[in-house]
Amino acid sequence: MAAKASEGLEKLKIDDTKKTNGASNGTAAVDIEHDAEDSDEEKDDEVVAGEAGANGTTKKKKKRKPKKKKNAASSAKLQSDPPRVLVSNLFPNGQYPEGEIVEYRNENSYRTTSEEKRHLDRMNNDFLTEYREGAEIHRQVRHWAQKNIKPGQTLTEIAEGIENGTRALSGHWGLEEGDNLKGGVGFPTGLSLNHIAAHYTPNAGNKIVLQQDDVMKVDFGVHINGRIVDSAWTMTFNPTYDNLLAAVKDATNTGVREAGIDVRMSDIGAAIQEAMESYECEIDGKTFPVKCIRNLNGHDIIQNCIHGGKSVPIVKGGDQTKMEEGETFAIETFGSTGKGYVRDDLETSHYARKPDAPNVSLRVSSARTLLNVINKNFGTLPFCRRYLDRLGQDKYLLGLNNLVSSGIVEAYPPLCDVKGSYTAQFEHTILLRPNVKEVISRGDDY
Repeated sequence: MAAKASEGLEKLKIDDTKKTNGASNGTAAVDIEHDAEDSDEEKDDEVVAGEAGANGTTKKKKKRKPKKKKNAASSAKLQSDPPRVLVSNLFPNGQYPEGEIVEYRNENSYRTTSEEKRHLDRMNNDFLTEYREGAEIHRQVRHWAQKNIKPGQTLTEIAEGIENGTRALSGHWGLEEGDNLKGGVGFPTGLSLNHIAAHYTPNAGNKIVLQQDDVMKVDFGVHINGRIVDSAWTMTFNPTYDNLLAAVKDATNTGVREAGIDVRMSDIGAAIQEAMESYECEIDGKTFPVKCIRNLNGHDIIQNCIHGGKSVPIVKGGDQTKMEEGETFAIETFGSTGKGYVRDDLETSHYARKPDAPNVSLRVSSARTLLNVINKNFGTLPFCRRYLDRLGQDKYLLGLNNLVSSGIVEAYPPLCDVKGSYTAQFEHTILLRPNVKEVISRGDDY
């Protein structure tokens, strides 16, 4: 009975639906962008149309005002998972977030209000934009990494996830000749476990899997036009190591706080050591003092070169060198439950062409070929074997070792404390601008 009774009404519904569809086609582009917001309204319109047909009358629909600009702005702020949206698309006006701004103290306090220093700072606008873009890429990639890195993953999987995120967000995948010199990965992703303090990234064929009780230092860099943002943190999955991490984080923040124009390196080192070595860490019922790794340092950064020549010690000493206006520094500290001293060990993965490399005649043809690849793709930026594999290079070890022995390329083997010990690292990049200090890599995480 009901089917027959609605037969006459069905024609009215069909005719009315055609009208509704015709009207909606004109706003299809708007509906695609606003499907989440307008889906409920469209359902309401269908109900109105249905009711109108049932009553035998038609009601004129009111045109909705599209809110295109508002929704476009809100959707533009969302990063994908894994991160693949260009950071430049998220900030189309080119204004990237500032780092932590810290006013200078004591005899340098005048710099904050000095019109001359402000003018000098404004002249560095391109420099700041490039650094802030790199820092925002670093924050977004590490935010993803901190959520997604879990025990059971291989180190290769972790490293490639971070590096591909960096390449995607910068827009520089580094496969075309010279592309990596414009931006992208600043240096190989360090994934140093337990007693290995630094300079470890997996080579091809590495099968190491992250374990529940591992202490992993994650150290990666981002660069835009050679402006390298160098920042690192330590990941653990066992609360046993919380005090070790707290000690190193406190020491790094102390170094960041003490650093500034005309500050002596020795004073920074003394403050870092005092903060770090005030902590203890209990592991398996045994208490260990947290020691500064005394032969590891922070460093200055210059364009296209991760180590500029100045060192920032993490222990007290006699270095009277001062920090200067306009310089960029990586303030990094390392703590250990071992001897607090590292040595070269294990298979080398990190390399970099020396900025002052000698002009020598290379007799090994593979060395000449490889040097050409390095110059065109990395310049003086650090690289690793995986990056050469990615560019299609093979059978290059003989040539690479020849470049190292000739003094053209520097090898950076992993740096290790005694086996059975645990090491941790935190690091930030700071800009000593004329009027303020900017901790460019600061985020909500550390």
